[in-house]
Amino acid sequence: MSVPEQLRYTEEHEWVSGLDGEDGVVTVGITDYAADALGDIVYVSLPAEGDAVTAGEPCGEAESTKSVSDIYSPLSGEVVAVNQAVTEDPGTINADPYGEGWLYRIRIGDDNPDLLDAEAYSKIIEEA
Repeated sequence: MSVPEQLRYTEEHEWVSGLDGEDGVVTVGITDYAADALGDIVYVSLPAEGDAVTAGEPCGEAESTKSVSDIYSPLSGEVVAVNQAVTEDPGTINADPYGEGWLYRIRIGDDNPDLLDAEAYSKIIEEA
């Protein structure tokens, strides 16, 4: 399983990039581990631009040939972009979960939880 060092993670298997950006906008996706556990993703439901999302709360779903899984927002904020490519071709998430398979971008607020680094997240998936 790939766990890129530069990203931050949640226990629910979402990743976040861009936390060090000056504009307060981060990119969110699901991890390689989650995409592999789901199997072939055939449908994804994501929040809409302008929606408010709350850290730790479901904001979408990923449906595979095996099951349906909630997508949780790792941080609170406002959705500023949604990756239409994954809604049109959900298999992109399986093929490239950390690149072209990103899900949405949010402008984060001030009061957000700490996220896991790659080492801490790796321990979680090793114990699963």
